[in-house]
Amino acid sequence: MSYTIKAPAKINIGLDVIRRRDDGYHDLKMIMQTVNLFDILTFEPSTGDKHILTGAKTTVPLNNDNLILRAANLLTEEFHITDALKISLEKNIPVAAGMAGGSADAAATMIAFNNIFGLNLSAKELMERGVQLGADVPYCIMKGTALSEGIGDILTPLPAFEGITLLIVKPPVNVSTAHVYRSLKLTPDIVHPDIDAIIAAMKDKNLPLMGSLCANILETVTIPEYPVINTIKETMLSCGADVSLMSGSGPTVFGIFKNETLADAAKEKCLNISKDMFAIVTTTYN
Repeated sequence: MSYTIKAPAKINIGLDVIRRRDDGYHDLKMIMQTVNLFDILTFEPSTGDKHILTGAKTTVPLNNDNLILRAANLLTEEFHITDALKISLEKNIPVAAGMAGGSADAAATMIAFNNIFGLNLSAKELMERGVQLGADVPYCIMKGTALSEGIGDILTPLPAFEGITLLIVKPPVNVSTAHVYRSLKLTPDIVHPDIDAIIAAMKDKNLPLMGSLCANILETVTIPEYPVINTIKETMLSCGADVSLMSGSGPTVFGIFKNETLADAAKEKCLNISKDMFAIVTTTYN
């Protein structure tokens, strides 16, 4: 028996932080979108008594701190699963990039266990368990285009925004999400993006209007610390991007283009900004 599943990355087409909560979390309002960039997980029987995780060419830890094993162990303990699995990870989503790679892997693991072991959990039931692992995990189970509110656990499906040409670029820096949220200053004069207006523009696929509306409030923290993010954004816009925005807490930047030709030309210019730049032309995915 071998079971393989894709774990798609996400971008945020607009991100607002409403307030800091008493429990230390933040109330958010953001648009989530999966993209055609995947980690690939393969599950096979293991001769041992514990699940093991392997992966070539990846810097992520492969121990019990990894969200894949945490997801596997969570369901194993609850449903008294006795068969151990070897989980192989092909890591394609950049690490610490604001693209929910770890959460996507956890979500894919939960979906795989549900299917392999016949747990018969609904998507809603998986999502209720997934939030124990991280705020993005429920969305990564749902996938597609969605409005995310609360700490990221209140999800409303939106009309599909698929097949849109994207350039995704990650500079060679890693950003701590916790640090960005701790450093965010929600002062009275801070400009909050109009998420509802962005959603309306997305429904019409009005890319120029989206370009005038799309914003990510976390850029107020991450860009001053890593100016290369703004350089990437400006390069994309100069190459014809209708939208260019940092995803999540960064440092990844995505650009929305009318066609692949424009995106490919922008990719070449972005690769010249610094060494070890990750860049891929792809599309949105539902």
